Amino acid sequence: MNLSKKLVLALAGTGLVAPMAASAQEIAAVNGRAAVNEYMQQQDVDTFKAWASRNQVTSVNQFSDVKPTDWAYQALSNLVEKYGCVAGYPDGKFKGAQAMTRFEAAALLNACLDRVTEKTDELQKLLDEFDKELTILTARVDGLESKVGKLQAQQFSTTTKLRGEASMILGGIPGYATQLTRGGSKSSSTSSRAGNTTFNYDLRLNFDTSYTGQDLLRTRLRSGNFQSAPFGSSSQPFKLDKAEQSQGACSGTSTNCSNIWVDRLYYTFPVGSAKTTKITVGALVRNTEMAWLPTAYKSDILDVFTTIGTTGVYNKATGQGFGIQWQQKVEKGKPFFVANANYVAQNGQDSSLGVFNSNGSANVLAQLGYKANNWGAAFGYRYGTQGTQMRDGNGQAATAMANGQYSNSIAFNAYWQPTKTGIVPSLSAGYAYNFVSDCASGTTCNASGSGALSSKSWFVGLQWDNAFIKSNAAGVAFGQPSYAAGPAQNAPWLIEWFYRYQVSDNISVTPTLFYGTGIANTAGNAQSGPTFNGLGGVIQTTFKF
Repeated sequence: MNLSKKLVLALAGTGLVAPMAASAQEIAAVNGRAAVNEYMQQQDVDTFKAWASRNQVTSVNQFSDVKPTDWAYQALSNLVEKYGCVAGYPDGKFKGAQAMTRFEAAALLNACLDRVTEKTDELQKLLDEFDKELTILTARVDGLESKVGKLQAQQFSTTTKLRGEASMILGGIPGYATQLTRGGSKSSSTSSRAGNTTFNYDLRLNFDTSYTGQDLLRTRLRSGNFQSAPFGSSSQPFKLDKAEQSQGACSGTSTNCSNIWVDRLYYTFPVGSAKTTKITVGALVRNTEMAWLPTAYKSDILDVFTTIGTTGVYNKATGQGFGIQWQQKVEKGKPFFVANANYVAQNGQDSSLGVFNSNGSANVLAQLGYKANNWGAAFGYRYGTQGTQMRDGNGQAATAMANGQYSNSIAFNAYWQPTKTGIVPSLSAGYAYNFVSDCASGTTCNASGSGALSSKSWFVGLQWDNAFIKSNAAGVAFGQPSYAAGPAQNAPWLIEWFYRYQVSDNISVTPTLFYGTGIANTAGNAQSGPTFNGLGGVIQTTFKF
């Protein structure tokens, strides 16, 4: 084998060469506007050059898989030490046995030639042999640059990306609330007949903007057509994670209403040189998005399990607020501590109440946690003033704090998951207790009988990843949503079974069954009386784009 062939083979193993922004194979694969757009998103030239500069080797001995006995050792040594045009892989390997196309070899050769100051006879032979490939490659790169320039001129924004999620949910709870009575007779109100099958949607459009690559301005638009019972209201034990009540002037069967609203508007940015602390400020922000939810159970169906069974602390309070998030700086893969604190006023936009007034439904959430490779745990505390409530409650536990009331909620959550998926599932659990002022256990809060009662909640969740088919998941969770601790209150139980079928990376179908017992009537403030016991279910199809 002559020297020119050996040098080509040596170049073919270099993998990444500093002056190149992408391999020839990636460039050759570009065909059309969609592919160019994908290329723009995934292969940023400046980012690559910075990476290549950091990974540039100065000695062939820096490659852990290259030995002096290798046949191309001397050729590679010259490329590294004389011309400096070879960058190794992130794992410190050279991977000289890796296959390569002629186009890739031509691209790598051309890159190294940029560093060569003397054109020898051997190098000229290489140029002649790859002349055709280099000409084609140059034309393709020129065409790509032209398309990229056109897309940059026409794109929506250089700093903003659209991330969407659309869910269509078919489901119902047969018989829910139809058996409930008030004053000895069945109620004829619409809210007491919430068990029929419905077909609803939930749409979320996230406009994520970053100015530095480490900050985030999130603006989210949302639309949906859920009613309060049984899936849309946070006071319902059967509340779905992908469901909220319509925010426009929609009621009953009315369709002539505005049903698109701003769901989030906040800005998160790092502080300090270590970048381990982040500050979030928002005119519309949620407290659970400024905290860590320690769980391996992720069905995304019943809200009470999505909030890890401790809905008094992680109550998804949304409004005007700010928060700080800290993560211990450790080597990658090492366990670390996390700490979070945030403040959200649910009615802080109202000047008659104010963002710093207790009448503005203020929520103060603090959390301390520890996250290891396959397990984690956290302690959480939330203080709530008048107007705040325990999410997904039962009976009077679902009622908002009355005038002058306040609550102190504590929670402990933990999870463990196996290092390899198999027959052993992950395990998640949580317990919370909510202390409410001016309430004796099992009694009303004041003379008018309004207000909330002290309550508690808990859950246990098991999940199998890669269940039957890779990327699919199955799980079961059970527990008790927030319910008043007194003996006169109903003690509900909920159990959920789900299987998520991942049709593709962006489409999933999740059939789910759930069973509830001891569910209070839909008015939400009865202390005793008839309860619902029955089976329900949904089929949730989610599209991400």
